Amino acid sequence: MAVIWGIPYLFIKIAVGELSPATLVFARTAIGAALLLPLAAARGDLRAVRPHWPIVLLYTTVEVAAPWFFLSDAERRISSSLAGLLIAGVPLVGVVMAWLTGGQDRPDARGIVGLMLGLAGVALVVGLDVRADDLFAVVEVGLVVLGYATGALIIGRRLRGVPTAGVVAASLAVTALVYLPFGLSQWPAALPSMAAIGSVAVLGVVCTAVAFLVFFALVREVGSVRATVITYFNPVVAVILGVGLLREPLTLGFAIGLALILAGSIVATRRPVRAPEVEAAPS
Repeated sequence: MAVIWGIPYLFIKIAVGELSPATLVFARTAIGAALLLPLAAARGDLRAVRPHWPIVLLYTTVEVAAPWFFLSDAERRISSSLAGLLIAGVPLVGVVMAWLTGGQDRPDARGIVGLMLGLAGVALVVGLDVRADDLFAVVEVGLVVLGYATGALIIGRRLRGVPTAGVVAASLAVTALVYLPFGLSQWPAALPSMAAIGSVAVLGVVCTAVAFLVFFALVREVGSVRATVITYFNPVVAVILGVGLLREPLTLGFAIGLALILAGSIVATRRPVRAPEVEAAPS
């Protein structure tokens, strides 16, 4: 999961060089929906989703429709590695949201220390490695972080018993329909390069259809907050690919900030130690 969601930043960066954000979101979700809708329909999962459509629409908005546009638009101005690094703040925001909403994963003193470490890392990166004219892009990525953390919370608390394939397929189909007029009207006049077409294909198949099925299974296994710890490794993958393939800069401030964010996330979301008898007790 960490690898699957560590590579999109590279492919988004390549794709938005030739496609508008709206066109990219439309193409990515249309591919994912085309793959998952037949599966969900054959299994009867779409019927199971119908009673939960208000929550599914909310999930679609905060996890797919809005964040994917913001992220694609942001990567037109900032590097793929910086975008991946900032997304590493998802576990930190997830902890805060669980705390504010009274979830079981409320942080203790150690969790607060982790949050402070992570925020210090974000502040360091933004303060040293972001130009003033890129701040709007950073705000967009911040909205993506908030959306992803909210989406994980919705999965864990409101969609636990709803079939995975149905929720994902419905979310992708709704997003594709919303972006259809914008995506087609902004379609490039010339045929995109094979690099851009290949990037869209990878984003649609691997980073969308496959990724959501695996992520839902992970959330049901370990909970909404701890499922987001895959972002410990996402930025590492994003940085390696961005620096190695796109020749993006790797500064000292960037490296220190990455270390602080990852350390803060690990500390903030680490499962408390419990007595053996409590761990063994049935839930």
